[in-house]
Amino acid sequence: MKALPSYLTSLALAGLLTGCVGTGPNTQQGAVGGAALGALAGAIIGNNSGGHNAAAGALIGGAAGAIAGGTIGNSIDNERGTLYTSESQATTTYTVAQPPAPPPPQPEVVVYQPGPEYVWVPGYWAFNGSAYIWIGGRWARPPHHRYHAYYAPHWEHRGGSYVYIQGYWH
Repeated sequence: MKALPSYLTSLALAGLLTGCVGTGPNTQQGAVGGAALGALAGAIIGNNSGGHNAAAGALIGGAAGAIAGGTIGNSIDNERGTLYTSESQATTTYTVAQPPAPPPPQPEVVVYQPGPEYVWVPGYWAFNGSAYIWIGGRWARPPHHRYHAYYAPHWEHRGGSYVYIQGYWH
């Protein structure tokens, strides 16, 4: 069973590299889950191919799975608002002389709270570097027990210009 060491190597490599992809939980979980499934599928395909090379299949499948899973998870994090836990993590490179005014808030309905540990994050207009996109309100579980408040995205005046700060937990 040569595939097991390659499978574990792929999984470990994906786990180590997920911090480079993004800070959101879906990015990291997607990369690790994708690596695991990709390595397993690659090992099976590699073993059943003409060369019977499960190890190479596991490595290739694990790498491809980590990239695909991380990409999908990252899109979910960006759709929901990546979880940042400080203003310094949430500071972007979007710098302008005068911030563009966001459109008026969208009407939204607050649905039933899924549990006592959830906090309502109101909807907001997020700036993506060129335009605003609406992120609907949602119940969110803070990333750690010490974070209880969500600070919505905003522009902050710094040194004669404005810098966009994404939403973050505090």
